[in-house]
Amino acid sequence: MPNTGRGVPETKADGSDPTPDPVGFTLAADRPRPIRLHRLELLHFRNIAALELELQAPRLLVIGANGEGKSNLLEAVELLTSLRSHRCSSDLDLIRQGEPTSRLRARTSEGDQLELELRRRGGRRALRNGRSLERLIDLIGPLRSVGFSALDLELVRGEPAQRRQWLDRVVLQLEPIYGALLSRYGRLLRQRSQLLRRGLAPTERSALLDAFDQQMALVGTRLHRRRGRALERLEPLAQLWQERLGGGREVLELLYRSGTRLEAEATGTGEEVWRAALLDQLLQQRSEEERLGQCLVGPHRDEIELLLGGAPARRYGSAGQQRTLVLALKLAELDVVHAVVGEPPLLLLDDVFAELDPRRQNLLLEAVGNGHQCLVSATHLECFNGSWRSDAQVVRMRQGTLQSA
Repeated sequence: MPNTGRGVPETKADGSDPTPDPVGFTLAADRPRPIRLHRLELLHFRNIAALELELQAPRLLVIGANGEGKSNLLEAVELLTSLRSHRCSSDLDLIRQGEPTSRLRARTSEGDQLELELRRRGGRRALRNGRSLERLIDLIGPLRSVGFSALDLELVRGEPAQRRQWLDRVVLQLEPIYGALLSRYGRLLRQRSQLLRRGLAPTERSALLDAFDQQMALVGTRLHRRRGRALERLEPLAQLWQERLGGGREVLELLYRSGTRLEAEATGTGEEVWRAALLDQLLQQRSEEERLGQCLVGPHRDEIELLLGGAPARRYGSAGQQRTLVLALKLAELDVVHAVVGEPPLLLLDDVFAELDPRRQNLLLEAVGNGHQCLVSATHLECFNGSWRSDAQVVRMRQGTLQSA
C-alpha cells in the first residue's frame, strides 16, 4: 500500500466535493499514533456517579463485565464529539436516576475544554473553554470520533433505516450543520404525515400540503446530495479495506438508491434539478399519500445497497463476508473523516470483539494499527494480542467506577 501522505483533496471546478484518490491515500494503519483526548470527566451520567480519567496512552482498554458501565464511558465520548448517541435518542435515559443534570467534560491536546450539560428540564447546554455556546453544533470540531459497536454488525443484514443512520453519522462528522438539516426534515415529515391523516376540507389541505412540499423539497434535496457525496467518498476506501481484509475475493460496491427518482444523467447536476424532481414526485404521489396517511417520497425512503461481486451482500453474503464488509465500511469511515477534517478522529470500539471470530479480531487490530487514538471496551483482556496489551492503558469498570487494572 503506497504511503504518500494525506490532506484534504482540492475542490472540483464545479464546486462539488472530490472523492479521495485511493491510490494516493494513506490508510489509518499507516499513520503515527496521536493522543488527542487527554482527560475525561463525567458526572451523573447513566450509572456513573462521578468519574475522572487521565488518558496516558494512545490505546485505552476498558475491561468489565456486561452492565458495569464500560459502554457508558465510550458513549459519553461519542456525545462530546458528535452530540449523538447510537444507543438512545432521549437525554432523559442518559441522566443518572434521581439527578436533575448530567455533565460531560473533555480536555483536548490543543488545550480546549469541551463541556456538555444534559438537563431534565431546559434541554442541553454546551460550553467551550468555559464559555457558553449559542449553537450546540459549535462544540463539534476540536474532537471527532468514529464508533464501532456490536450493533453495527447488523448494518448489512438490517433494515434500510440502519444504513441510512450509519451514513447520516458519517455526514454529520464531515458537516456538523447536517444535524440541523436532519432535525428540520424530521419535523417536516412528522407534521406533513399528521396533515395527511387530518380530516380537513380538500381545498384547505391542498394549500397546506403545497406549503409543506416546498420545504420538504428544499431540505430533502440537501440531505440527498450530502448523502450521495459522502458515499462517493467512502466507496473507493471501503473497496481498499475490503480487498485488504477479505483477500480481494469479491469487489465491494456501495450504491445510493435515492428515495427521489432522478434520471441517471441528471444525478450530478445542481440542487434545482433535484428539488424540482422531489417537488414533482410529491405532487404526483399526493392522492396515494392521502389514502395511506404517509409520505412516500424523499430521503426517508433512501436505501444504501451493499454489493459483493455484484450480488446483494444482505441476501447472498455469508456471515463471515458480512462481518468483513462491516469492518471495511467502518475503517473507510475513519479514513474519510480524517481526510476531510484534517485531524485523526478517535476510534471507539464498543464490545465488538465478542462478536468477531479470532481471525477477524486480529484483522481489526492490525488494520487499526497506529493511526488513531483508540478507546476500546471488552469483557476480558485475552482477545488482545501481546503488543496491543503491553502498549495500552488498561482500566477496569465496576458498577460505574474505574479501577486500575
